[in-house]
Amino acid sequence: MGMDTLEIINKELKLSRITHALFDFDGTVSLIREGWQKIMVGMMVNELLKTPKHGEKEEVEHAVTEYVNELTGKQTMYQMLRFVEEIKKRGSEAKNALEYKREYLQLIREHTKSRLENLKIASVDPDEYMVRGSRSFLTSLKERNISCYLASGTDEPFVVEEARLLRIDSLFKEIWGAQDAYLTFSKKIAIERILKEANISGENLVVFGDGYVEMQEAKAHGAVAVGIASNETIRKGVNSWKRERLIKAGADVIIADFASTDALVSFLFSVS
Repeated sequence: MGMDTLEIINKELKLSRITHALFDFDGTVSLIREGWQKIMVGMMVNELLKTPKHGEKEEVEHAVTEYVNELTGKQTMYQMLRFVEEIKKRGSEAKNALEYKREYLQLIREHTKSRLENLKIASVDPDEYMVRGSRSFLTSLKERNISCYLASGTDEPFVVEEARLLRIDSLFKEIWGAQDAYLTFSKKIAIERILKEANISGENLVVFGDGYVEMQEAKAHGAVAVGIASNETIRKGVNSWKRERLIKAGADVIIADFASTDALVSFLFSVS
């Protein structure tokens, strides 16, 4: 299998029988929010440049991009809490992190409005707003009786609605997303819930994601970590920046997308 299909990073990886799968949402399955980082970074940079000790614009952009990316996969609230710290550090009073989160959600609603509208009126094939091959991959897992779960750092009502509009909600046993009471949910909590409720060990779980957080949590719990180095803009090929970060976070395997469903299924699930 070529790199476009599947790249094994962890040469020591020993696959056991996988019975459960956890998926991140944005950038892993869904592309409805493609471009969200740019919007979040833009909002934060604009605000930070109003502070008395903001420094050079390039330095601010760099600092914000770093922590936004580092916290990708965690709930949006964590990025906002960090944003509040940055505002204070640069000598300004900050609003409550939840208020900033609401401002950001308003910007995202504008950004995704036409995409969601297209899906609602069925003027577009939902696959156009999904990472390549994800529908056929999810379907093939369901046919194999693999229990699939969805866990996102995006607020739960949006994740539930967007999964429904993409017509993939029925492929998941549970769909979890961020809560305003942000300490009540995390990818760590999701993984631990699956392991406990299904009474399985980490080796029976595979975690798919394009963020740092889900790779780290997968490895911390002994699960198989599959990094999705998806190129969200052209929907093809490996995003080399994502690939590097996913490898650093502990990914066992890297794929660009799910286009080679059969190869991926036979690699992960052929262990009897």
